[in-house]
Amino acid sequence: MSNALAIASVSFVLVDLLNNGLIDRNISASVGDVMVTALPPDKVDALQRDGKSQLNLFLYNVTQNQGWRNVGYPSRDASGDRIGNPPLALDLHYLLTAYGAEQFHSEILLGYGMQLFHETPFLPREAIQESLSAPTQVTDTSASVPSAMLNLFTSGLANQVEMIKIWPQTLTTEEISRLWTAFQAKYRSTAAYQASVVLIQSEASTKTALPVKRRALKVNTFIQPVIASVAGLSNTSPPVQASQPILPGYSLVIQGTQLQGDNGTIVMIGGEAVYPPASDITPTQVVAQIPSDIQAGTQSVQIVQPLLLGSPPVDHNGVESQMATFLLQPVIQSIEVGTGTSTVTGQPVNLIALTVDPPVGATQEVMLMLNQLPQSVSPPSTPLAYSFQAEPPYSLLSPPGTTPPPSPTVTVPYSGVVSGTYLVRLQVDGAQSLLTTDSNGVFNGPQVTL
Repeated sequence: MSNALAIASVSFVLVDLLNNGLIDRNISASVGDVMVTALPPDKVDALQRDGKSQLNLFLYNVTQNQGWRNVGYPSRDASGDRIGNPPLALDLHYLLTAYGAEQFHSEILLGYGMQLFHETPFLPREAIQESLSAPTQVTDTSASVPSAMLNLFTSGLANQVEMIKIWPQTLTTEEISRLWTAFQAKYRSTAAYQASVVLIQSEASTKTALPVKRRALKVNTFIQPVIASVAGLSNTSPPVQASQPILPGYSLVIQGTQLQGDNGTIVMIGGEAVYPPASDITPTQVVAQIPSDIQAGTQSVQIVQPLLLGSPPVDHNGVESQMATFLLQPVIQSIEVGTGTSTVTGQPVNLIALTVDPPVGATQEVMLMLNQLPQSVSPPSTPLAYSFQAEPPYSLLSPPGTTPPPSPTVTVPYSGVVSGTYLVRLQVDGAQSLLTTDSNGVFNGPQVTL
């Protein structure tokens, strides 16, 4: 790889190529003394006062090479330590411009310059070494070559992996006009070229891992488990129904394909690992108990089949199914009506206290819904309905970071409720508790009288 001097080295070698080519062809016999430079066009105009013809190679743009752009990344590990030195891959864009002291001189110079680049589609490594050898081979009695040029032989350009290739580019009239307007110089005959690729790489120390002493290779057939459906199974009512609500204490019945792993099957429910007994695992169905601390609402389920790797064998992350979801609905266990103090305002309020399974988290959104029973309305009319937001189970004056753990008790303040008997539902993160029905299929509980 090259270092930061590579860009200047390419320009210097190209100028040397042009200069040597003009000397070999004895171009001075046709157009007189000729200078080959690598100056900005606005500075070339100032040199034209001495009346010499001139061939100028100007680096007007540098872009990143798309083919090498992502080679060697990432360059740092998770802790920020440098693990590699990815190369900075650049394409160099040049304008070859001819300045003639007399008519037709610029055309002659441009023709010879373009012929030289056409006959040299790439820069041989020997030519680069010869051009950049120390001291420089260019004789400059006027000392116009900067002293920094004498150090270009340290750029490493001749030793980089990629060779420098040269090919012409086509610029539209509009692009040429914009370039020369930006140069603020008088337009002259111009040809565009690209030199690619220049690889600049740091020599900073990197952190390397120790070599592998022993290789352990294990090949497993990749079989992707697929979850087709998730249903609930009550311990008291074994039949599985697709429409059956999933409640706390239930088991999940996961159906699909390729669910049984060679080294066991783990069911991830709400982010917790559940290890079903082997009797509950088949290739098409897995039955897993829902953990008691899983909160109500939408929860995830996933099949994980671990791999045994290493010596001695240790469980590693293996094949995983896609993520499926189910709705765990809360269950109201008891209801009490009373009074208390609001945790928000600190004022006395009427409260409905409910005992719920599973316990409700402090950050869960809880809503109490009341629907008046028709037989409790006198005279008969449209039953009333209300909804109330539960208060957080902590005081707003509590210190930050003191959120309590999930609680089985939920208190909901209410007001403005017409006296009567109401059906009670609790909604936790979008999952509603169930209502009971009588023999005729009419909702009859749970109830509260206010």
